[in-house]
Amino acid sequence: MSSIAEVIAKHASVSESTAAQSELDTIWDEGISLPEKVALQEAVRGRLVTTYLLAAEGKLLRDQDVGYLPPAVTSDEERALDVDVLSDLLEATHREVDCQVCYNLMLDPVTTSCGHTLCRNCLARVLDHSQHCPVCRRGLAIPPSLHGQPSNKTLVQLLNGLCSEAVSARAEAVALEETGGQGGLNVPLFVCTLGFPNQPTFLRIFEPRYRLMLRRCVEGNKEFGMLMYNRYLEPQGDLGPVHFYHYGIMLRIVHSQMLADGTSLIETRGIYRFRVKAHDVLDGYAVGSVERLEDVSLTEEERLEAIETSLPPVAEDDVAGRITRMSTQQLLAVGQDFIRRMQARSANWLQQRVLDIHGLPPDDAAMFPYWFASVLPISDEEKYKLMGTTTPLKVAFMLAAANIGHVSLTQQ
Repeated sequence: MSSIAEVIAKHASVSESTAAQSELDTIWDEGISLPEKVALQEAVRGRLVTTYLLAAEGKLLRDQDVGYLPPAVTSDEERALDVDVLSDLLEATHREVDCQVCYNLMLDPVTTSCGHTLCRNCLARVLDHSQHCPVCRRGLAIPPSLHGQPSNKTLVQLLNGLCSEAVSARAEAVALEETGGQGGLNVPLFVCTLGFPNQPTFLRIFEPRYRLMLRRCVEGNKEFGMLMYNRYLEPQGDLGPVHFYHYGIMLRIVHSQMLADGTSLIETRGIYRFRVKAHDVLDGYAVGSVERLEDVSLTEEERLEAIETSLPPVAEDDVAGRITRMSTQQLLAVGQDFIRRMQARSANWLQQRVLDIHGLPPDDAAMFPYWFASVLPISDEEKYKLMGTTTPLKVAFMLAAANIGHVSLTQQ
């Protein structure tokens, strides 16, 4: 209100008079004198200034309407008077409704318990880092997700009434920021561990940058890419020595639960493999442009099998050669038989809790290698060899044979 009063005072000192007429909806009390009745209808210094001064002096009651009579002769300056006042009032109001975090017009404002009002997105990002108000540093008893935290409806209505176009433009700008990086780099990338198609992955998200990424994913298509950390900075094709391996898995969020401290526990399931073509950083986390990887088509698989199965036999100890010469259905049958024998031996890596997470071995030859790799007791670096291949079943058996050592390639 002090900013509005300053604008009115400035214009009141230079504006010219205009005729004003106040129509009362209630009967005037007999205690009001005639001069006061006349003063209520006097034009002071422009319509907006007149209305404000009448209210400030207590001569305009809450349930009264004000109407203005046009002057006999109106100059261009007189016609532009109220336009200038309104323009200055809007400018002063804009300064008062700027967010103290982003210094832009407030969007979906939320008022804290300490009385400070911020954009909803800005407050959520502040709570990713701290449970204190960014203005006064008082503690905030607000859930980090802001779920159930109402918007400041009075301020929302004021902004929509005074500057609806500015609010719409601000909303479009924020939506553009939330979609991702420039040039198609719009896939959020979580650098963490290895995952496989159709297999569950359980994650705990606690870093502020990834909390922001997760929030955007939940509000969007609920998908993000996950890549394994490249600890030795091995070159990754055209990307060079980046901090992640360039083959990854696209995950879809199945369930998400945010704890009181802002940490999230999420359950995801792998959708498909991909390769990162380009990458950048958005608000602290990686984003990229990815290319989806598919297994070979059924026709191509049959053609390759016809060639491989017709190759001359190899020595008994040539495991890789024997695997190469086996058909997909033969490998699937051998794999399922191997799992049954390991269960009969109560292998530690096939305990019931593992099966509760990953389920029983699938009958689909396209899904079996990823299930097999998920439960195999070998390092992620070895399992990663499945990510870039078009024949994952054969590669999975080669990994098992090389790392476990007692995989039999004949059914028993």
